[in-house]
Amino acid sequence: MGPLRGLKVLEFAGLGPAPFACMVLADLGADVVKLERGDGPNVLGLERDFMQRGRRSLIVDLKTPEGQQTARRLAAKADVLVEGFRPGVMERLGLGPDILCADNPGLVYARMTGWGQDGPLSQTAGHDITYLALTGALHAIGPHDQPLPPLNLVGDFGGGSMFLLTGILAALFERQRSGRGQVVDGAITDGAAVMMAMIYAMKAEGQWRDARATNMLDGGLAVYGTYECADGRHVAVGPLERKFFENFARVLGIDAALWPDHLAAASQLALRAELTARFKTRPRDEWCALFEGSDGCVAPVLSLAEAPDHPHNVARQAYVTREGVVQPGVAPHFSRSQPEAPGPCPAPGEGGAQVLRDWLG
Repeated sequence: MGPLRGLKVLEFAGLGPAPFACMVLADLGADVVKLERGDGPNVLGLERDFMQRGRRSLIVDLKTPEGQQTARRLAAKADVLVEGFRPGVMERLGLGPDILCADNPGLVYARMTGWGQDGPLSQTAGHDITYLALTGALHAIGPHDQPLPPLNLVGDFGGGSMFLLTGILAALFERQRSGRGQVVDGAITDGAAVMMAMIYAMKAEGQWRDARATNMLDGGLAVYGTYECADGRHVAVGPLERKFFENFARVLGIDAALWPDHLAAASQLALRAELTARFKTRPRDEWCALFEGSDGCVAPVLSLAEAPDHPHNVARQAYVTREGVVQPGVAPHFSRSQPEAPGPCPAPGEGGAQVLRDWLG
C-alpha cells in the first residue's frame, strides 16, 4: 500500500505544484482527501487529470460557514494540510494556521505559492515562467538569442512540488521528536534557486559564463546536445568524459585522436560540424542500435507517444495504462512497501460521504 499508508492529508483544490505534491503523497500510500468546489470536472478542465489521481473528493463551499466548519473538523483529524492559495486567503476564510494548528497541534500546515508567504512580491500574481525568471535559471536556458521556458518542470514541479514534499516529510520527522506540527512555507522561487546550486558554484569558480549556450551543460559543447538524424528524428549525446568520448567516436566512425581535447573551446565549431554531418547519415533508431551497450552516452530523443514503449521504461514500469490511457507510474521504488499502481482520478465529490465517516466517525 506504500510507505505513507495511514498518513492523512487534507488538500485544498488548486493548480500546479500543490496538486502534484498531493499526487505523489497519494501515490506513496497517503489517504489524501481533496476539498473542491465541484463546479467542473477538475481545475484544468480535463476529463482525466493525472495529478488528481489517488484521492477521495469532497465538495465543500468554503465561502459558507458550513463549509468552513467542515474543513476545520477535517483539519483537526489530518496529519498534513496542503493549500496553494495566495497569502491571506486561508486566513480570511477562518482556516489559517493560527486557528487550525491550535485545533490540531500536530498538524503540518503546508503552503505552496510562487513567491512565498512574505516579501515584496508575495501578493502579486504569477506563473511558473515569472517565478523562474527571478532565479537565474530561465536566463540560463535556451539558445544564444532568447531564454526558453523548460516546460513547467523546473519551477512548478521541481522548485515547487518537490521542495514542498521535502518540507512536509521533514516536518513529519521532526514531529516525532517534538510532538508538534508546524507551517511549511514552500515558494517556487526558493526551491528553483536551490536547484541552481551547482551552476552558481561553477559561476563562482569561473567555470560558468552568464551567457546561454556557452557552457558545458547548456548546449555550449558539441558533445552535450542533440543532433538530427537521416529520418528527421534526433539523438541526445553526452560523452563528456574522455573514455566515453572515445567509445562514442569509435561507434560514430570518427577518429578520437583528431580531437585530443574534445572539450576545448577551440574545437567546438569543427567538432559540432563533424557530428552534425555524421548523424545525418543514418536514421535515429539505427544509430541507437549501434550505440547500445557502448557507454557512448547516446539516447534517442523519444516523443511522448514513444517513451512509454521503450524497453527500459517498460522494465521499470515508468508508465502504466489505466482504463486504456497511458500515464506516468509511481516513483520511487521501495524494497518492502512498494506502492500499488496509481489510483483513479476521482469525480467531484466521489467518496465524500465515506470520507466523513472515516475521518469524523
